[in-house]
Amino acid sequence: MLVIDNLTKQFKAGKPVFSGITKKFEPGTGVGLTGPNGSGKTTFLRILSVNSFPTDGRVLYNGVDIHRNPTAYLRHVGLVHDEESLPHHLSAMELLEWILRSRKLWNIESNAVMNSLFDKLSLEERDEQIGTYSTGMKKKTQIAAALIIVPKILILDEPLRGLDEATRKVVFNLIADTKKINNTLILMASHSIRSLRDISDEMIEFPLHQ
Repeated sequence: MLVIDNLTKQFKAGKPVFSGITKKFEPGTGVGLTGPNGSGKTTFLRILSVNSFPTDGRVLYNGVDIHRNPTAYLRHVGLVHDEESLPHHLSAMELLEWILRSRKLWNIESNAVMNSLFDKLSLEERDEQIGTYSTGMKKKTQIAAALIIVPKILILDEPLRGLDEATRKVVFNLIADTKKINNTLILMASHSIRSLRDISDEMIEFPLHQ
């Protein structure tokens, strides 16, 4: 279970981005985040992915503060950021191998699983350096990197941006399968309200109010 306890985030003096937020998120549920640009969705997801710290309050995963013990938490988390930050000198295959090996998840079937995932995403350039990829190809790589670990929590910030319609459908199905088959908690921010409604058991509208 992921628990948000009295969470507040404030960047400067004045009005906080959100204040005193308390919520619980159960495994196997989908949570859609909606709201205009600048309303706090990305800030909220950055805190849940330990890329930012709360001003006050805490976030607990199975009773453990994620900002005090980030390594234990993040090994269960798949992330797709709004802005890509991928190692340009690696290929997509090398990146996924590194992710699996760093989490001690590498096994004899890993190559086949990676290739199958890239086949579904239609990433033919999987053995070329990421630095040569288009925006859409980088997004596909991010999605594959998030899914390959079979995460307990999947945090997605605009995962469909930069993808063609056919790939969007594939990605949506992969996310839905992960939620259903692996009992994964999905937290997804997107301007595609239809996609959010299809995947979500709960919708949260930003800006957040106490």
